[in-house]
Parts: sequence; structure tokens; C-alpha cells
Amino acid sequence: MAPTSKLPHIGTTIFTVMSRMATEERAINLSQGFPGFGADPVLLDLVAKYTREGFNQYAPMSGIPQLRERLAEKTRRTQGYLPNSETEVTIVSGATEAIFAAVTAILRAGEETIVLEPAYDSYEPAITLNGGIPVYVPLNAGNFSVDWEKVKDAITPKTRLILVNSPHNPSGFVWSQADVDQLAALIRHREIYVVSDEVYEHITFDGLKHISLGSHPELRQKTFVCGSFGKTFHVTGWKIGYCIAPTELTAEFRKVHQYITFSTVTPIQYALAEYLEVPERYLSILDFYQKKRDLFVKGLGETDLRFTPSTGSFFQLASYGHLSQIGDREIAEKMTRKLKIACIPISVFYSDKRDDKIIRFCFAKDDAELLEGLDRLKNLAEIL
Repeated sequence: MAPTSKLPHIGTTIFTVMSRMATEERAINLSQGFPGFGADPVLLDLVAKYTREGFNQYAPMSGIPQLRERLAEKTRRTQGYLPNSETEVTIVSGATEAIFAAVTAILRAGEETIVLEPAYDSYEPAITLNGGIPVYVPLNAGNFSVDWEKVKDAITPKTRLILVNSPHNPSGFVWSQADVDQLAALIRHREIYVVSDEVYEHITFDGLKHISLGSHPELRQKTFVCGSFGKTFHVTGWKIGYCIAPTELTAEFRKVHQYITFSTVTPIQYALAEYLEVPERYLSILDFYQKKRDLFVKGLGETDLRFTPSTGSFFQLASYGHLSQIGDREIAEKMTRKLKIACIPISVFYSDKRDDKIIRFCFAKDDAELLEGLDRLKNLAEIL
């Protein structure tokens, strides 16, 4: 007899489903958000170096000092504030763990967390598994900006957390300074904390700059900034990320982290610490992905899909509602089977499965693969 499920309404994620279907159909996989190209050989050689030299046992629970120091310096260089590498920086096994540990550290049973949706699918389980109550606030239709009046109206005496994401997955929307300031004003006199998913921090376009919540003097005192080396350096399979938070919050965060993974893969930490000594290795990511986005949206403009160019992340949304009223999940499956190109239906990012006839593509792929995929999309009308 199976036990009662703690997550009865959750099955296999759409990302796994679509990637598996893409493999079965030998389709171009623009669905799941992982790069289709390798990491810098210099970084790979550093991993090999530290593996061979015997750095293969447990790392310190909070991460090796060298990597925490390099990360703090990177934060100073890119975001204008310097966290204390000893008491405010923790290396973890991926940003998903960072988000889960942060929610677990601060949320108590019966308390509410505001989630801005469409939202990444790991947020809600982190809340409900901790006995919390997700409160969903929709982003503005069209550009996926935040309606701060709706956020304000969603706050109750039970609100404990607000979970935010910029650059945003799936829309690519990038918060402005005004957004950051409005969030700060909203929680200024309230005991409300923030978990900020900033994994696409180095991927913004057209001159926009990512503004970390940690760079805001007020928000920094109440925020867990969750980031990813995997997204930045094209090594998502390494599952290595971090959390930056003030000392008091970090202390609570580490209490949870030490009983989830305890520590994170050792030789990769040493490799990243040495790799980060050259700032150009992360500063160049912006131009790299700008070219990818420009290539993709140029080709997308030659299809029947409608879109607004993404301003951040490595995702591009496209609307097909003017062509068909087929459900987004059905069209994603038909595209994979008939056009041999896989995408993600956006309805899966909504708690109520709202279907606005929008699909998401990942353009973190080799140029040749992107061009072939775009060529196949020109035949979309044939399957509608």
C-alpha cells in the first residue's frame, strides 16, 4: 500500500517529458533550459587538475573559502556590494537547492508565500512541503511586468515570503530599479522576507542590466539571493550554485543546507575559484548570449509566430493564438512529433494551467541547431 503523497498533484516535470519526447522523436530540443554546447576547455582542464591532485573529499559545509571569496568579489564587481565571504556566502548543489533551503529556513507551517506567475515549477513544492501556502499573483499580460498593486493586495498578516525571479523564466522580463524600489517599499515595515532567483544574472540584452536585490541596502537585509554557476558557465549538469544572504539569514540557511546535501562537489569548487580569477570569463557571457538571441529572433521573425524579443535569460516566448486555438501542450507535442522541434507550453508555469497560447524556446544552442530549428518552424501552419 502506497503512502499518502505529500505532493499528490505533481507528476514528472514538463521539462523531463518534453526532453524525453525530443529524444524519442529525434527532434531538435529547444525545450529544457540547458546549453547545447560545451564549457570553456580551460574550466574543464581545471576540474581535471583538481580531481587528479586529490581534491576529492568533503568540502567545508559552506563551501571552500577560495570560491566564496571569488564569488564575493564577482558580486562587488557586477552588483556594487561586497558580501562577507565567511558569513554571508554559501556554496550549494544548484540554485534549486538554494531556493528550497531558503524557503525551508524561513517559512513556518500555515504562513503564506507570494509567487509571481508564470513561475518556475520548483517554487510551489518548496512552499507546500514546508507547510506553507502559496498565494499566486499574475504578472501583467503581454510583457510580464509586475503589477505592484496586486502584490500589495495579496499581502496578509500571514505573509512571510515573496519569491521573485529576474531575469524571468519563462518570459525573459528584467526588473528595473523602480521594481526593486517598489518591493523594498512594500515590505519596509513588515516582517516579510524575499527569496530572489537570479540564476540568469549575466544574461540580459539590449543594454539592460540585471539589478540584484542584494544591491539594495534595505532588501539586502531581508533577501536570500540564489544564483547558479551552471547557468553562467554552460555546466548545468554540475549542479553547483550559491546563496548570498545577511549573516543572520545565512546562519538559518546553513542549518538546512547541511542536512540536504551537507557540502557540494569539491574539485569543481576549486576549479571555479581559479577560473573566476579572470573577470572577463563571466563578463563576456552577456555578449555571447546577445548574439544567440539576435540570431534566434531574426529567424523567428520569418515564421508565422508572434513575439517580443526577450530582454533576459536564454528563453524566447512566442504566441500562436492568431493561428490556432489548439491547447499549448497539444501544439508542443505536435511540433515535436511532426516538425521535429521541441518547446515548452507556458500553461505549465501557472497554478491554474492558464493557456494563453504561448510557447517557450531555449536558444542556448549551437547556431547550426538554432537555424535548423527555425527552418522547421516555417512549416508550423502545416500542423495546425
